[in-house]
Amino acid sequence: QVQLVESGGGLVQAGGSLTLSCAASGRTFSNYHIGWFRQAPGKERDFVAGISWTGGVTNYADRVKGRFTVSRDNAKLSVYLQMNNLKPEDTAVYYCAAGSRPILVPTSQSLGYDYWGQGTQVTVSS
Repeated sequence: QVQLVESGGGLVQAGGSLTLSCAASGRTFSNYHIGWFRQAPGKERDFVAGISWTGGVTNYADRVKGRFTVSRDNAKLSVYLQMNNLKPEDTAVYYCAAGSRPILVPTSQSLGYDYWGQGTQVTVSS
């Protein structure tokens, strides 16, 4: 099992940067691919970015390509989402999730993940 806790959310102005952290527990963390999702009030949860269990393959939603970067540090049991040039449309609760399937490219489907964090709020003002 893997337990995930997000942190790093907050209030930022448009054009600013923010880095989210996903702290994990569990000795098999390195065998999971990690996905970042976000959900705005009244909207569905959408895929943002993902990283493979090996850490060598990443996947991004079109809306964040070129602005967001996902990385992981297995030794620290942490995954990060660096967000640059933030826009008001990025405002949402951000979740990290872990999936146990050994797939090369992180899936963008929420059903592909087994464990979820509690989320961290990101608010971008114009």
